[in-house]
Amino acid sequence: MNMHNTFIHIRNWYQRLERPISTLSLVGGFVFSALTVKRVDLFWGNFRIILQLLIVAVCIVWINMMENKNEKNPSKTNFWLVNISQFISGGLLSTFLVFYFRSSELSASWPFILILAFASWANEWLKNLYARLSFQISLFYLLLFSFTIFFVPVVMHAIGTKIFLFSGGISLITMMIFLLILACAARERFRQNIKIVFPAIAGIFIAVNILYFTNFIPPIPLSVIDGGAYHSVMKNEDGNYVVQYEDMGWRKYMTLYPDFHLKKGNPVYVYSAVFSPPSLDTTIIHEWQYDDPQTREWSYRERFTLSVTGGREGGFRTYSMKTNMSPGHWRVTVATPKGKVIGRVRFNVVAIDTEPSLQKKIKI
Repeated sequence: MNMHNTFIHIRNWYQRLERPISTLSLVGGFVFSALTVKRVDLFWGNFRIILQLLIVAVCIVWINMMENKNEKNPSKTNFWLVNISQFISGGLLSTFLVFYFRSSELSASWPFILILAFASWANEWLKNLYARLSFQISLFYLLLFSFTIFFVPVVMHAIGTKIFLFSGGISLITMMIFLLILACAARERFRQNIKIVFPAIAGIFIAVNILYFTNFIPPIPLSVIDGGAYHSVMKNEDGNYVVQYEDMGWRKYMTLYPDFHLKKGNPVYVYSAVFSPPSLDTTIIHEWQYDDPQTREWSYRERFTLSVTGGREGGFRTYSMKTNMSPGHWRVTVATPKGKVIGRVRFNVVAIDTEPSLQKKIKI
């Protein structure tokens, strides 16, 4: 009896403070993931994600088994299952947001990241939707597909269109197995929602494919660890890169295009360190683009193909160089050969007559 009263007290307290708790959970989960989740290829990290997906799947089946028995009044079990599923789903979405955010330039991948962000918000704030099987299935499939997109390339040691399509196939097969289990465990509940469940899965699958083939899905598991524009880049005896740069202080954080003072005839070097999982050796592109003041459009100026060897914690380091730089805004897009943007380096060339004061830094 005391335990029952304690449970009711906890549930009532939680329901009164549900909104602020959900907001704190959403923000805290993202910050925690950003600080603790470092790589997409770690065994224990992916094992944890798979375990969390299994727990969410079990919760969905269990919740609907009880609904299938016409248990209309919320029970202790239902309360905990809904909250456990909500908490774990929110944590997974935060982890995926961090992974995909790190793997691309925001301007090139914002639609997919926005979908994940909206799903994270809906998971925290629209708790009443957990009573709807269609929402449970839609959220679970989005989690599953988001995971296979980066997990399959890590396992296969390859990226590209075929690997992405294979990832989608794996997600659909896994989802069909889950739906078969759900249909057996909660037959009547599943039958009532079948007309919504399959279109929801198809809609998510088609939407993600459209985003991929329009280059809005980040090229995860690749990510830019470090990058910048420098006055020189040289490799020293220890195998590290020594760069020369202007110390702009706090001013470089106040603009999207920090000034790069350049004497006529001198080159500009763009350095990038791109992380790739072990055994996933690939190539990247440095595409130099100039913001033409006459056309007010980005014009292609030069393109360099560079090799990347996977497995290095700090990313595989490489650079490209260009001379005859016109004053104005420049950007160097770091991308895959298929045009998927991994990151960008931006700077504003300012012509000067004398050599600027430079400092040295070692890129380890």
